Amino acid sequence: MVPMPLLIAMALLALPFLEIWLMIVIGQQIGAGVTIAALFAASLGGALVVRHAGTRAYRDAEEAIRTGTPPAGGVLDTLMLFVGGILLAIPGFVTAAVGLVLALPFTRPALRWLFSAWAKRRVERMRANADLVTLNGYPRTRPWPNAPSDGSQVVQGRVIHDDSTEK
Repeated sequence: MVPMPLLIAMALLALPFLEIWLMIVIGQQIGAGVTIAALFAASLGGALVVRHAGTRAYRDAEEAIRTGTPPAGGVLDTLMLFVGGILLAIPGFVTAAVGLVLALPFTRPALRWLFSAWAKRRVERMRANADLVTLNGYPRTRPWPNAPSDGSQVVQGRVIHDDSTEK
């Protein structure tokens, strides 16, 4: 089985070749001028989406600071808008398609649901792994042999007074 980081690196290396091949194929079908215009329109749209997402994030942060309340629940939506805008701004049809899916308002709820489910599974997996962690053979709740059992933390040591720095 191929490790996930290697798979991601291979996909990122293959992406420019896929984009160029797709540009050539689409250019042969609809013409070079229309292809270039479509890529330019996607890039311009991506720049506008990034600008909108930045303005929205700034407005939400300013509102949260002014009222003293945490930002509204649209942080994930703003992040999806921002990433979608960046992907739209990158020249290419594959990145534009993914960016469009992230930027459209009617696809974000489904993506939010998928991301929440993924994050929940990831947190559960991390908790399960954290329960198995030991330090020097001791369970993680008592990381050293002389640790108090009431849950408080005590750092054993001694204080050294350096008289040469005191005046």
